[in-house]
Amino acid sequence: MPDALAQALALPGLGWLLVAVIAAGLVRGFSGFGSAMIIMPVASSVLSPVGALVLLTMTELFGPMPNLPGAWRRGDRADVGRLLLGAALAMPIGIWAVSKVSAEIFGWWVCGVVLVLLVLLIAGWRYRGALTPGLVSVTGALGGFFGAAGVAGPPVIMLYMASTLPPATIRANFLLYLFGIDLLMLLILSASGLLDSVAMIAGLVLAVPYMATNILGAALFVPRAEPVFRAVAYAIIAASALIGLPLWK
Repeated sequence: MPDALAQALALPGLGWLLVAVIAAGLVRGFSGFGSAMIIMPVASSVLSPVGALVLLTMTELFGPMPNLPGAWRRGDRADVGRLLLGAALAMPIGIWAVSKVSAEIFGWWVCGVVLVLLVLLIAGWRYRGALTPGLVSVTGALGGFFGAAGVAGPPVIMLYMASTLPPATIRANFLLYLFGIDLLMLLILSASGLLDSVAMIAGLVLAVPYMATNILGAALFVPRAEPVFRAVAYAIIAASALIGLPLWK
C-alpha cells in the first residue's frame, strides 16, 4: 500500500489531473453532469485505458456523495432505474472492448467522442420525440457502452434536454444515474480483475478535492444562471479534450 501510494503521488501529469478534477467538481456539482468529459481526456493521457477508467470511477464514486440525498428526493427514480438497467447490460461489452485497445487508440477515441458530443451539445442538437420507457432503457445502454470510455453521460444528457422536466429534476436524475454508473463500473472492473491499485489510490486522493468542489458547485446552482455556466463548462470540456490528445505525447 505505501508503495502504491508513492507511485500514485509520483504520477506524471498529476498536477494537470488535479486541475481537471477541481474544474470537474465545480461543473458536476452545479449541473449534475460533465465531469467525465473534463477528467477523462487528461486521465487518458497519463494512464492506460483501464487505469484511466479506474481513476475516474474512484474519484467520481465518492465525490458527489454529499449531493445524493437531495438528488434522491428530487429525481425520477423510476427513470433512473431504467437507465441503469440498460447500462448494466451494455457496459461489460464496452469494458471488454477498452481492455483490448492500445493507450494511444483509447486516447484518440475518448477525445474524439468528447469533442463530437460537445459540438452536438453546443449546436443545440436534441432528440425531440417522446421519452418512452423503452427509449430511456436504450439510452441507458448507450451510456453504459460509452461509459467504458468514461463518458456515460452525453447520451442521457441529450435525451433529457428534450424533456419538459424542470432543471432541478433533470440535474437530480443525472446525479443519481452517474452515481449508479460508477457503482456498476466498480463491480464490473473488480469482477474482471482489472482494478489497478495505483490508479485506485490516485482516484481516492483526488476524490477529496473533487468532493469539496462538488459541494461548492451545488451551492452555486441557480437555474437562471445556467446559460453562462454552460458556456464556461463547454470551454473547459473542449480544453480538456484538446490537452488530452495523444498528439502531444
